[in-house]
Amino acid sequence: MFINNFDPVAFQVFSIEIRWYSLAYVIGLIFGWIYCKTKLIREQKLKNLFDDYISYLIIGIIIGGRLGYVFIYNPIYFLNNINEIPMLWKGGMSFHGALIGIIIATILFCKKHKQKVFYFLDLVAVTAPIGIFLGRVANFINSELYGRESDILWSVKFIQVDNLNRHPSQIYEAIFEGLILFLILNLFYKKLSKKNGVISSLFLILFSLFRFLIEFTRSPDSHLGFVFYKFSMGQVLSALLLCGGLFLFYICNDFKK
Repeated sequence: MFINNFDPVAFQVFSIEIRWYSLAYVIGLIFGWIYCKTKLIREQKLKNLFDDYISYLIIGIIIGGRLGYVFIYNPIYFLNNINEIPMLWKGGMSFHGALIGIIIATILFCKKHKQKVFYFLDLVAVTAPIGIFLGRVANFINSELYGRESDILWSVKFIQVDNLNRHPSQIYEAIFEGLILFLILNLFYKKLSKKNGVISSLFLILFSLFRFLIEFTRSPDSHLGFVFYKFSMGQVLSALLLCGGLFLFYICNDFKK
């Protein structure tokens, strides 16, 4: 058993607190930016465009992630506390909302610059798992999105939550949705990069499968509980995302021919 009593604040500059979760977002974006420009993008023109694309991504992630959390996970609360919607420092971001934000931002960017949408979405799909890895580690440090009660050898006691031994579900997600997914997508990228959209579809399929299965070890949101039979909101959204990924995979491979 491991006892988790980490401080969510990484360090403080004067009166400003720099939290691990914020650092995870920043480092993840910087990694994706550098990795794409040095390893994945070959044309100089596209490298220059990618610099502009990053700003679109940041806006899409922040707005989409926040609004996704507001409307999917806690609409009633925020309906009564509208002034708290922009208060990102209080926590509350949704992966699925951020995903929608990224897609919309990419469509707007590519329409403006007359580029292929899936070329850029595939780049995001390849590098996003590292951001997810860092985000889940930050969740673990923050003692949030914790697992269900368990007495397994590697169980964790989150002191800031209760005295129960729990699954370190954040670490499971960091490993599978982060590291393993990153390795798999990078393994296939060189072979499938010419088929725009295939990498994005594989990201959706694999992420959804990993998330759906790991959710069985994760405590459902306290204010939501199980939303459909014994399935959490995360599992319901993952099931929908899986269907979308499978459909996209079918379209990109054009099995009709």
